[in-house]
Amino acid sequence: MDNKIEVTGIVLSQMPIGEVDKRVVILTKEFGKVSAFARGARKPNSPFLAGSQPMAFGKFTLFPGRSAYSINNIQVSDYFASDITDPDQMYMGMYFLELADYFAKEGLEAGEMLNLIYRALRTLTKSGISPTLIRRIYEFKMLVINGEYPDVFTCGKCGSKENIDFFDLAHDTVVCENCHGALPDSKKLKNSTVYALQYIVTSPMNKLFAFTVKDDILEQLDNVVGSYMEKQVDKHFNSLDFL
Repeated sequence: MDNKIEVTGIVLSQMPIGEVDKRVVILTKEFGKVSAFARGARKPNSPFLAGSQPMAFGKFTLFPGRSAYSINNIQVSDYFASDITDPDQMYMGMYFLELADYFAKEGLEAGEMLNLIYRALRTLTKSGISPTLIRRIYEFKMLVINGEYPDVFTCGKCGSKENIDFFDLAHDTVVCENCHGALPDSKKLKNSTVYALQYIVTSPMNKLFAFTVKDDILEQLDNVVGSYMEKQVDKHFNSLDFL
C-alpha cells in the first residue's frame, strides 16, 4: 500500500546522521513539527541537498516510519537563505526558525504559524523594514498564535479602553493614565505604540508586516515585546548570541 503523504512546510533544523544522511525537523501546515530522515542528503549530487537545508520552504513527500518519517521527494518553492547576504539578517532568520521550533508541537496543525514564519522571512529578505521591527512583530504574533500574549486593549485595573499609556509587565496588561498614578514620561507609552501592539494582535497575516514606525515608537515596541518575551520564553536561542 502506498502510504506516502505530501505536506507543505519549512525546514527548521538539520542534523547529520551517519556518513551521508540527515535528520531534519520540518514545520508543516498539516501535522505541525515532524522529524524526517533524508537519505543521502549530504552527497554532493543528492536531490535532497538544497531542500534539506534550514529555510527551505516547499512540498515534502514523506513515508511514515516507526519514530520518524523518511523523505521521498522535495519540491522547493522558496529557499530564503539564498536571498540573504547580510550576516545579521541570516542570524535573524535562524532565530525565527528557532522560535518556531520552540513553540511548534508535533501532531497539531500549524498553518497559521507556518504562514507567519514564511511572511517574516520574505519581509526580512525582500523589504527595507527594520529587522528589529520585523523581529518584534514576529515574536508578538507568535505569542498571539499560541495564546500567550498580554491584554493590550483594556486597562487591567478598571477595564477602560481609553487613555492607555502604560504596560504593566508584572500583570500582563496595559493600564490607563487614571489607574497607574504618577509616572515619568520615559515609562509612558505613546498612542502609536499602543496602536501598533493592538494592530499586531488583530491584523491578518497578509497585512501584518505592512507598516513601519518612527524610531521612538520602535524603541518602545522593542522594550515592551522584548521584556515580555524574556518573561514568557524560558529558552536560550543560540542565534541571538550573534545578533
